[in-house]
Amino acid sequence: MRLGWDLHGDGRTIREGEIVAPWERLTWPRTIGFGAQHIVAMFGATFLVPLLTHFPPSTTLFFSGVGTLLFLLLTGNRLPSYLGSSFAFIAPILAAEAEPSQGVGGALFGVMVTGILLAVVGGIVVATGTRWIEVLMPPVVTGAIVALIGLNLAPTAANNFEAKPWLATITLVTVLVTSVAFRGMAARLSILIGVLVGYVAAALAGDISFTAVRKAHWLGLPDFAHPHATWSVVPMFLPVVLVLVAENVGHVRSVAHLAGDPTINRQTGRALLADGLATTLAGLGGGSATTTYGENIGVMTATRVFSTAAYWVAGAVALLLSMSPKVGAVLNTVPAGVLGGVTVALYGLIGLIGIRIWLDNKVDFAQPVNQFTAAVALVIGIGDLTLSAGDLTFTGIALGTIAAVVVYHGMQTITRLRARA
Repeated sequence: MRLGWDLHGDGRTIREGEIVAPWERLTWPRTIGFGAQHIVAMFGATFLVPLLTHFPPSTTLFFSGVGTLLFLLLTGNRLPSYLGSSFAFIAPILAAEAEPSQGVGGALFGVMVTGILLAVVGGIVVATGTRWIEVLMPPVVTGAIVALIGLNLAPTAANNFEAKPWLATITLVTVLVTSVAFRGMAARLSILIGVLVGYVAAALAGDISFTAVRKAHWLGLPDFAHPHATWSVVPMFLPVVLVLVAENVGHVRSVAHLAGDPTINRQTGRALLADGLATTLAGLGGGSATTTYGENIGVMTATRVFSTAAYWVAGAVALLLSMSPKVGAVLNTVPAGVLGGVTVALYGLIGLIGIRIWLDNKVDFAQPVNQFTAAVALVIGIGDLTLSAGDLTFTGIALGTIAAVVVYHGMQTITRLRARA
């Protein structure tokens, strides 16, 4: 592993058609500037997840920063990525917190177990490659799982919206208008801008109390928590492993393509291992689970700067922000109405990512195998079908994921046997 960077050209300019490679950097002032852009890009989504799941935002920022630095180390400082809060965990965390026998400690146990399993998958990929993942989860299956996880959260978004409809509407309209009225970074940050506008509107209406903010210290450690071994939550979290695998594999391939360096694909196993360990640490300490962030890929695409040095800056800044209880107190004052306005769009977008997987991979829905794989999984997931077996509870996400895999491979097997007959 190489921790240093070569200076790109004179360190000040990027010529037309050139990129700054992962192992290169610009001058440090410019590198810090690009690191700041990555902080802004990840911040909206990263702090939103703990607010939605009732986790401490400062703790989430802490493990986001730690996870990012760990990721850079384990991938040999060659794979630029920021590990922010994963939206795939929202549904199982909320389900666990709603059960008195599970609560936050049970939710953290689910996060920790998911992280361990993802790290194990990473180790297997390091040894065997990614071909078996592609066989197990073809695009029709992956798309269905991602779509049902986002759409399963629709009732939560509706409940938050109903808490303060006028405020949620202002927030949602701001997100929509910003995404089309502006270009570049502003458009990419439409969610964050929507939250800020909604927050200001709520403050002007007197709907926010700043008492806790005034009492909070400027410096201090985050509030750490510990998981409780609650095995009944595990089935709800297992499908998330598949989503994280798909996200990480897609992230590595995207960066390799954009950076014009196919050798980056060799880091896939290490990326899965690193994200798994980062998620495990988050579960052990009370933070939100992590995943590679598409928002930051967007920043790299726009700037053509793929330097991992910028991500070291971003990870370090996240750690510094997490050491301010006052920052966490401010984040905790975001009203439910603002969250409702944002999540109506955000949860729908998560669902559409699954549909985009189908489109990008030209999934043929004229084929009964693809039709029923998607149809059965989506209805189970969106309807949140829930079954119990002893102490174990299988929610719509878990059952929908199982259905997607079983229906696809079961129907494919029958199709092949018929062809041979």
